[in-house]
Amino acid sequence: MNIRDIPVRVIGPGSQPAGNDGDAVTYMDMPSDMSTFVAPVMPEPEDVLPMDGAREAMNWLQAALDGYEPGGGPLLADLSALDAQSRDVVNQILGEGEVSIVCDGQVRARTQESVLAGVWRTVFFDRDDCVLCDLLEVADVSKVVDFAAAGSATVDIAAEGVASELANALPILVELQSQHEQYMDGGTPHSINLTLLPLSEPELEFIDQRLGRGPVDILSRAYGKCEVISTQSAGIWWVRYYNSMGVLILNTLEVVDVPDVVKAAPEDLVDSAARLKEILEPYWSEVA
Repeated sequence: MNIRDIPVRVIGPGSQPAGNDGDAVTYMDMPSDMSTFVAPVMPEPEDVLPMDGAREAMNWLQAALDGYEPGGGPLLADLSALDAQSRDVVNQILGEGEVSIVCDGQVRARTQESVLAGVWRTVFFDRDDCVLCDLLEVADVSKVVDFAAAGSATVDIAAEGVASELANALPILVELQSQHEQYMDGGTPHSINLTLLPLSEPELEFIDQRLGRGPVDILSRAYGKCEVISTQSAGIWWVRYYNSMGVLILNTLEVVDVPDVVKAAPEDLVDSAARLKEILEPYWSEVA
């Protein structure tokens, strides 16, 4: 089923009238800008041939894509020592794909999926924004999302002091806590569709406050725009879909390691291996 076929009630910024005092309803800020790689102009094949660093990186990538087992751990290559010219060529070959990831916790990193699904570039930074490590990854999702598990707090379901107008939010938090405990004990993923529930903006804000923000924010541009936000509870994500006009059309809470919307499917990785061979043909036809 196409997401646009789901009968949903629009909520979120811009969907509710201003209050009696003329102030607009506030809403928790969500990420909109992600750091991405800006690719240089691709050089001519004869200029690329002598770039041994880029050639070795592409040799590794082709072998990693050919040998990757779906669902397996990420395959990593450290490109930190690449010379500037080789790095520019690698960036141009990989380009910019649909998914961007920001990690701003104890670990600071930026990840950009390439035009080849399942191929990721991840750069780690220190507190002074100096590059610590530059990784090339092959995986269904970048390893950086593992840092979302740094959050281990349970869901706060305390009812004491909660205003009556927020009463509808408490059962959702109780359900989340229960499903989270079951999932951490080996249970199945669980999703709560907030769009279909009679929740006010203050109730949504209350849920935001109780869940808190985790270190990982993900932006996927595969289907309009989708924001995937980690919470302070490892394995609980807030997933929001927007249409082309920027209107929130689907708002869910998911109990899962990583929401499927940010993962590359096994068939996509197979296709990426074939596409890489085609891309490299004019440059290094002998790449395995």
